[in-house]
Amino acid sequence: MSRGDLDPKDWDLFRANAHKMLDKSIDKMENVNSGRVWSPVPTNLRNKFEEKLPVEGSTANNIINEILPYGVGNTHPRFFGWVHGAGTPSGIIADIASASMNVNAGGRDHVAPVIEKQVLKWCLEIMGMPIDGSGLIVSGTSVATIIAIKVARDQKIKNSREKGIIQGQLVGYTSEQSHSCIKQAFDVLGLGTDALRVVPCDENFEIDLKSLRKMISQDRANGFTPLCVVGTAGAVNVGAIDDLEGIATIAKSEDLWFHVDGAFGAAGLLGKLASDRLSGISHADSLAFDFHKWFQVNYEAGCVLFKSEAGHRSSFADRAEYLRGSERGLAGGDFWAVDYGPELSRGFRSLKVWAHLKEHGVEALGNSIDRNIRLAQYLENRIKSEKSLESMAPTPLNINCFRFASSSNLIGSNLDALNEEIVILLQERGIAVPSTTRINNQLAIRVNITNHRTQESDLDLLVDAILEIGEELIRNKVF
Repeated sequence: MSRGDLDPKDWDLFRANAHKMLDKSIDKMENVNSGRVWSPVPTNLRNKFEEKLPVEGSTANNIINEILPYGVGNTHPRFFGWVHGAGTPSGIIADIASASMNVNAGGRDHVAPVIEKQVLKWCLEIMGMPIDGSGLIVSGTSVATIIAIKVARDQKIKNSREKGIIQGQLVGYTSEQSHSCIKQAFDVLGLGTDALRVVPCDENFEIDLKSLRKMISQDRANGFTPLCVVGTAGAVNVGAIDDLEGIATIAKSEDLWFHVDGAFGAAGLLGKLASDRLSGISHADSLAFDFHKWFQVNYEAGCVLFKSEAGHRSSFADRAEYLRGSERGLAGGDFWAVDYGPELSRGFRSLKVWAHLKEHGVEALGNSIDRNIRLAQYLENRIKSEKSLESMAPTPLNINCFRFASSSNLIGSNLDALNEEIVILLQERGIAVPSTTRINNQLAIRVNITNHRTQESDLDLLVDAILEIGEELIRNKVF
């Protein structure tokens, strides 16, 4: 029986309370299809988190029980707003195990690095990258992108770790539909956001390769050093997939690092409906993606992969004396995550990823992804069949962008405001959670289908609610 200063005084009571919380958590996931999608946090609960710093201890279990209904709502089948995976109940078990072990997965010779190496090997195989490549399990694609662009920078400017870089020396390229984390990486790494060239897209919202070539040529003529080009595998606005094979060809001919932002779209390689358009990922020097999106692993878990292990390691390996390795004992081990990224203190993220892949297998995950794509096609057809709805972008993957455009003669900002209000009311009434975006400078209702629980009936309910609320707002002359 543990006798630590902060261990439970009554282990039987602690065990009973833990079982109660486990039951409540499982109940929540078992009944996730029912009830509201999103509920705002009530004032009385908010107030409980404005208390003074506790001096003497007291139980927190009652308050923890109260928070369960007030998450983002992404476990619900009608959460469509952002690219959040829905998670699975089995993720609870892996999180319990990792919490009880409380390991630091930054290094040393224990089971966490062994499991992380296994997961990375599987991921390199899934993505068609060299099996002797490298990688790291991280919190998400945002951090993965910073790591990838740093490695690209260090490979281009060999002494950049010690000497830094001259501002404006390096430039990179990405499409106007790329995720903001690319720009953020250029900022964090000191390259400057102005050094990221935004390349126009074609009518399908894919990067225009002719414009890319032209911009590279102009930069070289102006004395800049082109560093990298970032291709997008699943743009967050519309789900577009860049011509990755075409980008790879340009990157090779221009001696550029080729990075792919596959935050959610790269997972499409598991299925059949999008895999052909994603084959160019195998040519990438680096790839960033999330497990907590289309892989359906519980938050948080992302990944960065590299074609070259040596290049990856050279950007981070620099252990202090107190982290010196050895051939034997706990300081041994052939994989220290701190040699491949900026974190020494790291949680055991790889366990839930390993358990998830082991339990479901890639075939079932791929089938689930393909079903989401078919659901997006179903919604596209439903939109086209409704006179009051207008499609605003193609549906190449799992994202639909459209708007309510009734015969009320509303135009411009008034029509934008109407659709904005429709989305807010859908959320506030707990019916569904779509989001909004702008397509060709017009506000669109954006429906992202990344939930393995979503059914056609959920999409029918969404469309019916949009039509009903839209007519209600016009009838009441709100707009």
